[in-house]
Amino acid sequence: MPILRLLVSTVIFATLLSISSMAPVVAQDGTIRTESGAAQVERDAAIATKIRDILTELHAFQDVTVTVNEGIVTLRGTTLDASGHEDLQRLVERVEGVIAIENQVGISTDLTERLSPAMERFMARIAQFIAFLPLIAIGALAFVLVCALGFGLARLRQPWNRLAPNAFIADIYRTVIRIAAVIGGIVVALDILGATALLSTVLGAAGIIGLALGFAVRDTVENFIASLLLSIRQPFRPNDTIEINGDVGKVIRLTSRATILLSFDGNHIRIPNATVFKSRIINYTRNRERRFGFDIFLRETANLPQALEEGRMQMTALPFILDSPAPAAWIDRVTESGARLSFTAWIDQGDTGLSNARGEAMRVVVSALTDKGATPVHAPETPQSADEVALDQLVAQDRQENRQNDLLNVASADE
Repeated sequence: MPILRLLVSTVIFATLLSISSMAPVVAQDGTIRTESGAAQVERDAAIATKIRDILTELHAFQDVTVTVNEGIVTLRGTTLDASGHEDLQRLVERVEGVIAIENQVGISTDLTERLSPAMERFMARIAQFIAFLPLIAIGALAFVLVCALGFGLARLRQPWNRLAPNAFIADIYRTVIRIAAVIGGIVVALDILGATALLSTVLGAAGIIGLALGFAVRDTVENFIASLLLSIRQPFRPNDTIEINGDVGKVIRLTSRATILLSFDGNHIRIPNATVFKSRIINYTRNRERRFGFDIFLRETANLPQALEEGRMQMTALPFILDSPAPAAWIDRVTESGARLSFTAWIDQGDTGLSNARGEAMRVVVSALTDKGATPVHAPETPQSADEVALDQLVAQDRQENRQNDLLNVASADE
């Protein structure tokens, strides 16, 4: 029995010794197996050799050393950036037989090592630029030729002046031609250089910048568009008497940003074109025939029909009063103290000033009704000029001094 017990112990010890000499190995299915120590050493050497061969071909990992023990890879050395550290980790993980990785590679702070790749890239780009110089020269020449053609077309007086309703629109046509020529030249040059993909990036960035600028200068853009539409429609002519949002005056000019009026007090009124375009415009000059009116207060009401007829006769006798439409008169209001009579008549504004006509008509009617207790009541229909001739001269002088900035067409207006 002692001999048998000794034999069993010997067999168990030999088995344990053989098991302890086995090393872990990664199988194809991902499980860790064991094999003899000599085989593992050979496998570790093969893994290290494979990793070193790979790193030798990669310039970024020339300073990295590799040691492998029991399938565990230890990496030491430096790399230029953090992305290189991660790339190295992923690369070693793909090598067969690697169980774990101990990555001790740090980021290099050596000035020479960090500047050397940058200098190499810089020199490579210089060499590439020199190689592309002939193509760049041809592309630049094509850009210049396309731009010269476009700008030459834009400088022609015809057909732009004939196609446009006024000089302002003609200048817009020319500007569009110039912009199209520049864009066309860029497209042709980039196509020659084989960099048309860059154009979409540039145009996209330009679109975003243009949108941001559009919001930033929204009022200016709105005024410009309104100027464009007003210059096409021409709702008034120079020297027309108009009313916009309660402002009454004679039109001096229409600029790319505002409409400028001369009030009957001699003041300049500048109204933004966006406001003009959206507002109600009353043009008192557009129709040559214009009606004026005034009121007369009559203390005695016994002969009201006779007073009305007398007033109509006095206005009809005036040479500047039109026969058709004929002067009119009516009783506007009757009170305990008397009656208020209203008189109206029409004139040709091209021949007679409205203020002078109204004043003269009021004078003759009041004179005829004085013996009946008539008292004028101030109720003008619209603000009037004290001297329309002087205002016309001021408007003409101002337009002569600033005629380059006027978008109005003197000969025609919107019907």
